[in-house]
Amino acid sequence: MSQLTRRGLLKAGVAAGVLSATGMPLMAAPKKGGRLRLGLAGANTSDSWDGRTHSDSFMIMCAHGAVFDCLTEVGADGQLKGELAESWEASADAKTWTFKLRKGVTFHSGKAFGADDVIASLEMHTAEGAKSAAKPIVSAIAEMKKVSDHEIQMTLEAGNADFPFLLSDYHILMFPAGEIDEAIASGNGTGLYKVESFDPGVRFVGKRVDSHYKDGEAGFFDELEVIAINDASARMNALMTGQVDAVNRVDVKTEALLKANPNVNIFEVTGNQHYTFPMQTGLAPFDDLNVRKALKHAINREELVDKILLGHGKVGNDHPIGPANQYFAVDLEQNAYDVDKAKFYMKEAGLTELNVDLSAANAAFAGAIDAAQLYQASAKAAGININVVQEPDDGYWSNVWLKKPWCACYWSGRATEDWMFSTAYETGVPWNDSGWENARFQELLLTARAELDSGKRKDMYTEMQMLMSAEGGTVVPMYANYVDAHSTKLANTGTIGNVFQMDSSRLMERWWFA
Repeated sequence: MSQLTRRGLLKAGVAAGVLSATGMPLMAAPKKGGRLRLGLAGANTSDSWDGRTHSDSFMIMCAHGAVFDCLTEVGADGQLKGELAESWEASADAKTWTFKLRKGVTFHSGKAFGADDVIASLEMHTAEGAKSAAKPIVSAIAEMKKVSDHEIQMTLEAGNADFPFLLSDYHILMFPAGEIDEAIASGNGTGLYKVESFDPGVRFVGKRVDSHYKDGEAGFFDELEVIAINDASARMNALMTGQVDAVNRVDVKTEALLKANPNVNIFEVTGNQHYTFPMQTGLAPFDDLNVRKALKHAINREELVDKILLGHGKVGNDHPIGPANQYFAVDLEQNAYDVDKAKFYMKEAGLTELNVDLSAANAAFAGAIDAAQLYQASAKAAGININVVQEPDDGYWSNVWLKKPWCACYWSGRATEDWMFSTAYETGVPWNDSGWENARFQELLLTARAELDSGKRKDMYTEMQMLMSAEGGTVVPMYANYVDAHSTKLANTGTIGNVFQMDSSRLMERWWFA
């Protein structure tokens, strides 16, 4: 089964969630040519081609969306399809998965792609000392067996209905076995575009590969130029003046100016992106559940949606499962702004006043500093004094996130509930940015992962969302739509993916010049 829809998965008894996509008017047939210029936020001087380290949009788009491939891919229409894996099938208990790999695929260096490369690329994530956000996915594989040069069998520790989805994770890029360090240094992948030049945190230039296996289906630009423009105002100005052809993370405050420009179109989709304030629950005062509850009732979520997102999103409820997920708990009791409740939980914690630092930079998400200051203002009425520490944008993800006790953060969400939970909330995983641990939550996580009955899965994921909302260490005030913009010179199929921003990070592959 090389392509899976949600209906097809359920018919097969594999209850993995699939995102819907937002439609746009159908465009003319694709045509090749031209140099695409992108202005992207999310670049850092520490950037590299090592997929294990990717955490922000610049490298996710350049690596996952241009230079490298994964085994599977979530298409713009929400279907799971093969990328370097041509097809796959599972045992009845979803524990053993057999993948047939594409033949005739080569790395940019000319080396043929095969099963040895898959094994080596996956082993990267569990190697001693490796710090990979995909470690929870790969460590669940008990055994990898090379059946032939183009077939591999993976046996999991326990059944996982979502496993093919997880292999589309943007960290799990395919590298050439025996040449991984060199491939990281040069950007040697199997993707549609070969690295011409790369200046970390500044610029990437790529050139389309001849005779690629995706020819005719993707990769319509002759060349790519991706420019790091972390400042939102500069990014919007670059698009409006024609210096670039598309930008990510539109500053919604400039929406009216963009709409007034006849050469610019805004494209917006509702996905699972959410903005967060994770607290390190192993440190005081965040180790006190009552303090966490007080902070959750001290934030005015509606105000943040109105003033930071300007309505381009929805109120969050302190868990990471979004409105585009299959098992989103729509009827869960909402954590609302309530000064009296915040004071009550402060008293339960033995406090009449609380003084805490909140680190923020707009690198975390557009408007993060303003959001932190709004939080500061709303919490003051409850006796909570939030000191907003404005951190530098450059190096935010390496110097602040996972380092400071309380900070601003964003997550693009994941296509399935287990994928999201296991990436950021499973005990011991590298990206558990709150360090929150709950025995019942962990029990449900493992049970739901192997459960093929959709109704039972829904009940378990609902309880997990409830546990996180009530006891977790992350304040999730809002879900943010993906709002990006492009020149009217660009065209697409009419369907925009919503797994990540910029057509699920695949704009460079999927779009073309009209």
